[in-house]
This record gives sequence, C-alpha cells and structure tokens, in this order.
Amino acid sequence: MKSKFYFACVLLTLISLSSCSEPTSSDTHSAGKTVIYVEESFKPLFETSIDTFESLNAKAEITAKYNSESNIIDLFFKNKTKTICISRDFTKEEKAQLKKNQVEVRSDKIAGDAIALIVNPENPDTLITVDQLKRIITGKDTIWSGLNTKINVVFDQENSANFHYLKELCAIGNLPINVFAVKSNEEVINYVKTHKSALGVIGVNWVSDRDDFDVLDFLNGIKVVAVAKTKNDEYFKPYQGFIYTKEYALTREVWMINKAKKSGLNTGLVLFMTGDSGQLLIQKCGLVPATSPVRLIQMSTEQ
Repeated sequence: MKSKFYFACVLLTLISLSSCSEPTSSDTHSAGKTVIYVEESFKPLFETSIDTFESLNAKAEITAKYNSESNIIDLFFKNKTKTICISRDFTKEEKAQLKKNQVEVRSDKIAGDAIALIVNPENPDTLITVDQLKRIITGKDTIWSGLNTKINVVFDQENSANFHYLKELCAIGNLPINVFAVKSNEEVINYVKTHKSALGVIGVNWVSDRDDFDVLDFLNGIKVVAVAKTKNDEYFKPYQGFIYTKEYALTREVWMINKAKKSGLNTGLVLFMTGDSGQLLIQKCGLVPATSPVRLIQMSTEQ
C-alpha cells in the first residue's frame, strides 16, 4: 500500500538582528512597553514569539493578554488596546466604522491555521467527515459508535474563535446542550484526557509543535482525529502540508490588526511576525507562514 504525506518546507533564512543605533525615544520598533490582546487559541505561538522578540530587543517589554475573539474585538473598538491577534480580518462594515471615526487600521495575515479535533485514547472513533461533525455539533448524532456512549463536545470558551468557527460551520445561532465550554484550550485537552466520551475542539497550535515538551505531554493523553470533506474523500490530520493545501477541511487564518503608530513597538512586533524571523517561528510552531515562500515536499512509503 502506498501512502503519502507532505510537510511544508519554508524557504527562510534567520537573519541576525542587531540594533543599528540607540533609540531616540522610549517607544520604537525595538524598545518600550506595550500590551497586546491575543485570541487564546494562539497562546503557544505568541508566548514563543514574544520571548524571542524580547531576547533580540533587550529594551522591549511586551505583555500579551489572552482572551476570547469577541471580547478582544470589543476592546479594540473601545480603544482599550491598539494591537490584537484574531482568526480573521475585520469585515467591510467594521472597517467602515473605524474609518468613520478616523482610525487608521493595518491588517496583516501572519499564518494559516486550523481547528483540531481530539478524543480520548480509549475512543476508537478517530475518523470523521465534515457532515458527521455538523451532525454532532447540531445534536443530530449523539452517540459514539465505537463506545456506545453519549458524545460530549467541549471547546475553550464562549465567544472564542473556536466557538465562532463551530457556529459558522453549522450555520446555527445556538449550540445544543451536549456542546459546552470550559475556560481555555488547555482545559479542553485536560478534559478530553479524563473523559472518554469527549470530543475536544482546539486550535491546532496547541498540539502542533513537536519540539515543545508541554505539547508532547499533551499528546500523551489524547488522539488527534483525521477529517475528510466528504465520505468519499481521503482523511487528513491537521499537519502543516495539509493545512497549506487545504486538504485538511477545518482551516482558518491568523491575523494581526494594529492601529498603533507606525514607528512604535506594537508595529515593531507586527513587522517581526510578518518578517523572516517571525515566519520561521510560525513554521516551527506547526502553522503555515503567510508571507514566506512555501515548498511542498511529497514523500511516499511502500508497504
């Protein structure tokens, strides 16, 4: 039997960063203090990225606050924050509202991302189609065939990017009682580890960095579900190559939206994330870089 898999090979060179001159103010691309808000799905990526950015820029101090997507957007429009990271760009209506208030906003797609479905290791049901997922989310299918137990769907929190993804996927306003929220992607993982009937919905970033010991520990107690677009299609897990080609069905994007001054630290972080070094970190964290060339390598194994 011949099987195939892809991985994304990112054509990047990590450029050594050094300061050319002493900052002339307390807030430059490489110096100052700021707070940004990040969708909790992307916490592993931004913990790594901010640590790296600060190690390269000793005078920079960036605090990331992790929250649900809806809350973050609300804070942005209330001018409580100048830089956010969410799973989409603003809509035409949202941009029009900002323009009406004379607010200049810059949006940058930094990565391709995906929703990951996880189950307990005792659950033999590790293949699912998009239609089956919709039927589970809408309460039409309620029993695991391999376990003969009720399906409990768990996601991070209401109004999160994961929550909105489920609602848009199923085109519904309210989720049924067998779909409930905890407080974070990490809590979803821990819940699935201890409940064999659970189907967890998380951001793939939480289980995609195989070089992170915390990620490896998470993977010890869960299984990642393979997804097919229809019952006649091939099943894929959310690996980088399949996210890039969109053969994996549950893909989405990562956007940074910024209204801070162009010469300040907020903009410096955005430039870092869209530049070579940030895109290399995104690739390492198991997501698909948005601004760097990607080369797919196909490998086949004969059995």
